Amino acid sequence: MAQLGGTFDASQVDPNQPHETLPPGDYRMQIIASEMRVTKAGNGQYLWLEMEVLDGAMAGKKVFDRLNLVNPNRQAEEIAQRTLSAICHAVGRMQVADSEELHFKPMLVKVVVDKEGYNQIKGYKAASNAPTASGQGFQAQANRYAAQQAQPAQYQPQPATQQPAVQQSAQYQSQPVVQQSAQYQSQPVVQQSAQQAAQSQPTDQVPNPVSTAPGVGPWRRMS
Repeated sequence: MAQLGGTFDASQVDPNQPHETLPPGDYRMQIIASEMRVTKAGNGQYLWLEMEVLDGAMAGKKVFDRLNLVNPNRQAEEIAQRTLSAICHAVGRMQVADSEELHFKPMLVKVVVDKEGYNQIKGYKAASNAPTASGQGFQAQANRYAAQQAQPAQYQPQPATQQPAVQQSAQYQSQPVVQQSAQYQSQPVVQQSAQQAAQSQPTDQVPNPVSTAPGVGPWRRMS
């Protein structure tokens, strides 16, 4: 048993992550964190970069790089500046005042494995028209996605074929209504005109004479 000299709060310290090595290859990545740190010697500064794999079987895995932008060794500074220039060209930002301007911009990162089994970054370039570690091209994926998005447009003209059915139905419904209404309106006119003609006859006209002979006609003379 050993006294720690106080209470250690693990919630205040980030735990170490298990070491995971990426197989050598080109990966589409983006920078998710960065900061300037002081070198161990205390006489320089380096830009620390944390990058994350965006797709493929290793999606979500992280790799790190450090650029000795301020260093007594002039050659180390030149290498760091060339590397930073490669990152700027890869993400399309030629002038950068803050490293956050490079965050969350996809680029292609070449990863190797050193003798100790750790990943090292050997280069940066633009992600467009470049194959991934799995051998698939980003441009081909974009073309397939665009083709899938364009497919629904092929089915848009189909509703036009339903228009004749609607017109035929409207024509079929309109014809019986017109004919029926014409017949219905014409009949009362004919009947009304006939009744008016009968009423217009003079009232003093005598109808056909009825025979008054005995036993003939509706009236019989009593003997």
